[in-house]
Amino acid sequence: METKPKSEHLLELKVMRLTRPMLASPVVVTCDSTDLPGNTLNNELKNDCTALQGMETLAIGQFMVLPQSFGNIYLGEIFSSYLCVHNGSNQLVKNVIVKADLQTSTQIISLCGNSGEMKDLAPDNTVDEVIHHEVKEIGTHILVCEVSYIPVNLGNTAQSFRKYFKFQVVKPLDVKTKFYNAESDEVYLEAQIQNLTAGPICLEKVSLESSHLFSVSTLNTNEKGESIYGSVNILDTDCSRQYLYCLKPQISLLKDPKMMHNATNIGKLDIVWRSNLGERGRLQTSQLQRMAPEYGDIRVTMKNIPLTVYLEQMMNFNCHIINTSERSMDLMLILESNNSIAWCGISNTMIGTLKPGVSIDIPLCLIALRSGIITISGLKLKDTFLNRIYDYDDLTQIFVSQTD
Repeated sequence: METKPKSEHLLELKVMRLTRPMLASPVVVTCDSTDLPGNTLNNELKNDCTALQGMETLAIGQFMVLPQSFGNIYLGEIFSSYLCVHNGSNQLVKNVIVKADLQTSTQIISLCGNSGEMKDLAPDNTVDEVIHHEVKEIGTHILVCEVSYIPVNLGNTAQSFRKYFKFQVVKPLDVKTKFYNAESDEVYLEAQIQNLTAGPICLEKVSLESSHLFSVSTLNTNEKGESIYGSVNILDTDCSRQYLYCLKPQISLLKDPKMMHNATNIGKLDIVWRSNLGERGRLQTSQLQRMAPEYGDIRVTMKNIPLTVYLEQMMNFNCHIINTSERSMDLMLILESNNSIAWCGISNTMIGTLKPGVSIDIPLCLIALRSGIITISGLKLKDTFLNRIYDYDDLTQIFVSQTD
């Protein structure tokens, strides 16, 4: 929205947003030659000046249309504007200063100001300014342009006027994330990116900048290191892409269960895209947070499980026990067989005293009693000091094959 100055001034201010033009596309309405209109509609489409000859039905225009207004701009794009101050009078004007500020709902950003330089403007001359700003907020933005000057033949009294231009900044992408905490302490991040713009975009870069607590590896490439979406990743309007990342905690986290529990900061997603006419945009999410896994007083995981498990044959593996509480615990190992597995070994075995944050590996052995996917269960740990029993009936799942 533009407001005119209340009084006449010797100078005029013109403001134009710098943006790429759009393709003028024809309205595609066709029919079969045997229908009632015959070839009338087809001939009209061929004679349309905006239609591309030979490919009229593809709605691809052959002309460019310049923008007629400020329009909307997407978050992460570069807002560029051209400011022109013209002296249309026959008088010399001194000390011309052009200022431009961008007002948002939270701040006022200074975009230009001649660097404090005052210029003299002879009749029929102009002062030009080009401003650029990366938009980082959503909502209403107001570009405030102010021109101040001193007319030489009108008493040398300083004069000024302002113009206002309002435009909206909207979301270009919708980013949804999901976290999966694996038993191996790895964290898997699934990110879904949806195109909310009015046209197709090309995703140039989608990466995860992990925090210092994790190291990240992408799972979005094939064995040759190429993107699974191809070298040109085109995303149409309202369409989505899924990306998967694996984050491994640093060694210092693995040594301290309390630090691992408090490691909730994952990192930031960095997304770079281009519109269908090459305009670049960049969006970086805020710090992604995961829900910390709850381990209780004792954390138990299975290690060194064989890849192949056969029916009614012994399977050896290790049970990794970590004391995640803040007190020492005297633990006893209890094993209970069921219809799926038979534990091999002595139950009610004393493990000993486990201090806070300390872990121990217990070698175990079992026999699978049925084939298919079975769950390792029936393991219990008893805190002999408090006489408290911790049950673990869903440690992991294994696939049991028939014996050779």
